[in-house]
Amino acid sequence: MNRSLRVRALLALAVLALSLYVAVTVPIRLGLDLRGGTQIVLETRSTPTADADRAATDRTLEVLRGRIDALGVAEPTLVRSGDHRIIVELPGVQDPKKAADVLGRTAQLTFHPVLGAADEADDTSRPLPKRPRERVLPDESGTPLRLGPTSLTGEDVKEAAARFDQQGGAGWHVTVGFEGTGRAGWADLTGEAACRAPGDPARRVAIVLDDKVISSPQVDPSVTCGTGIRDGATRITGSFSPEEARELSLLINGGALPVPVETVEQRTVGPTLGAQAITASAWAAAIGTALTSLFIIVVYRLMGGLAALALACYGLLSYAALAALGATLTLPGLAGFVLAIGMAVDANVLVFERAREEYAGRRRPSIRSSLAAGFRNAFSAIADSNITTLIAAALLFFLASGPVRGFGITLGIGVLASMFSALVISRVLAEFAASRPAVRRRPRLTGIATIGAVRERLTRRNPLLMRRPRRWLVTSAAVLALAGSGIVVRGVDLGVEFTGGRLIEYTTSAPVDPGRVRTALADAGFPRAVVQSSGDTGLTVRTDPLTDAEEAEVTGALRGLDGRADKVRDELIGPSLGEELRQGALIALAVALGAQFVYLAARFRWMLGSAAVVALLHDVVVLLGVFAWLGKPVDGVFLAALLTVIGYSVNDSVVLFDRVRELTGRGPRSPFAGTVNQAILQTLPRTVNTGMGAAFMLTALAVLGGSSLTDFALALLIGLAVGTYSSVFTASPVAILLHRRFRPGKPSREGGAVME
Repeated sequence: MNRSLRVRALLALAVLALSLYVAVTVPIRLGLDLRGGTQIVLETRSTPTADADRAATDRTLEVLRGRIDALGVAEPTLVRSGDHRIIVELPGVQDPKKAADVLGRTAQLTFHPVLGAADEADDTSRPLPKRPRERVLPDESGTPLRLGPTSLTGEDVKEAAARFDQQGGAGWHVTVGFEGTGRAGWADLTGEAACRAPGDPARRVAIVLDDKVISSPQVDPSVTCGTGIRDGATRITGSFSPEEARELSLLINGGALPVPVETVEQRTVGPTLGAQAITASAWAAAIGTALTSLFIIVVYRLMGGLAALALACYGLLSYAALAALGATLTLPGLAGFVLAIGMAVDANVLVFERAREEYAGRRRPSIRSSLAAGFRNAFSAIADSNITTLIAAALLFFLASGPVRGFGITLGIGVLASMFSALVISRVLAEFAASRPAVRRRPRLTGIATIGAVRERLTRRNPLLMRRPRRWLVTSAAVLALAGSGIVVRGVDLGVEFTGGRLIEYTTSAPVDPGRVRTALADAGFPRAVVQSSGDTGLTVRTDPLTDAEEAEVTGALRGLDGRADKVRDELIGPSLGEELRQGALIALAVALGAQFVYLAARFRWMLGSAAVVALLHDVVVLLGVFAWLGKPVDGVFLAALLTVIGYSVNDSVVLFDRVRELTGRGPRSPFAGTVNQAILQTLPRTVNTGMGAAFMLTALAVLGGSSLTDFALALLIGLAVGTYSSVFTASPVAILLHRRFRPGKPSREGGAVME
């Protein structure tokens, strides 16, 4: 074993050992669509007295955090998104109405005089009937207090801040300033409390936020009766930690600047549906990986078996990376994890096909040297194809949101892990095996000693595929027209993510005819509801935005047909957010095409980059048209599939044009059309084998992935077929015609046919 191989082996072992440790010790975080729960997106609104700026959103976030804590939700997540939105995730909460009611209330901060301690028998959950406007609430320690009517509100507060007084001995404390009529009101409130004896509960003032006492400080003995604390400034002292002082100041400020919030998005997924998605995806991954591994073992024998082992290592690397980064694994992300397994085969196939060319072409004397040359020659194509996929993943991360963003993260991690497994782990295993004496004596065991059945047939026939490139373009134009007519005739069925509305999914005890459901919903006052079957006993209902009361009517109408119908998913998207997401999707698509063109133009000539982008546009229109003819919804998950298809198509074009560049460098005087034809024939075995490997994974995902992933896998399968075709029979003819137009030359004759 030479030095470079030892270094790669040690690096691979170190990374695998670290990945195994992380996978065992760090649990991966599951998204709500996998573990069940409710996600609510709130948007702050400005009022005549307060602007919904970034600071106001932060204060609102702290108030909402306290409200969620009061709900008793385990492991809630609250994060600010931009300057005006707050994303709230509530695992296990299946009643979004209750959560939305609690979160959507405007913050109410009030100040009350304490009338005294309440009797233990008093009910602290409702106002007492003893005196008008008197009620009982527990203080911070849980002791019930009788509170008088509201004296001040949060609008009277100017500012609250956490301070540290080291010299005065007060330590961490909270200063509160009042303004306007609040200055006199605070003096009256504290002056009345100061008339009570020290230690008397009635000498305290209760600060209440959303019917919860957040602080009830006692008026200092130095404050005189009837005078109170003047100048509109006070200081709340106590045994505060820095965190407690800051939290109290934030809560008071939150009440002082109440900002209304509006629910713009709401998603609820039942735990059963999430568990089914995990099980289905696991089966799809297991069966798809087994079929893909079996395929590459049949094609590449020993090297295929080692590549299958590298695939297992790839899975470990990807899982550990997700866990280490703290990434949230969503349902599309899980699909991306399964999909990336199929994509990981591509690098191995590229290497093995190049090694076949080296050994079968008698350029290299041994299997090991052929493998080394294969890895070296395939590196450029591997790097370019993976970078284009990373571009798509980055666009999904920065321009998408929610579960689709999780797909982008998973896809990006999968690409990096596949490159490491192919270029390091596979290489270590392959070179080690090739150096064994038993393998050297039997080179046919490796699977790269022959050129392969596909390449052998192409070499024998040597078809002139690009003899008449315009014919292929006519065929592509016909396919484009057929698919595009679906967009014109049927129209694109935008999902609720892009239009706004409500999507509810039910499971029923027995199959229910969607037509009967449509009739029942029309009779209930929802004639525009769209009802579709989802699996054997599933139904999805899409409508305009509904209130919770209207949603209850829809559910009641369905249960009138099947009394055991159970709601497993509920999504509400506001019209403004739907329009925003729709615009974001168009921007993402435009940026994706532009980014791919810029990269391809930088790596290749602009003519090849332009040809690849034309093929991408072809794939986008065809995929949209097929979904239009099938009546499938175009939503955020479809956007993820579309950008992935763009990455697929670019991968094929990159591999082809990389070979064109290589052949042009060898013989610059060769006719360009002949060079492209030769490049197609040389890379076609890789295209076929890579496509087969990905098709196994996607077919398993489509069949076993459940209703949530069927459309996603279908879009990718269609995109795989169309992208494979367009990269060869659309991009290549366009490149040839552009070359003729901008670099004219005399035609030459090869084998009796004109190739120019």
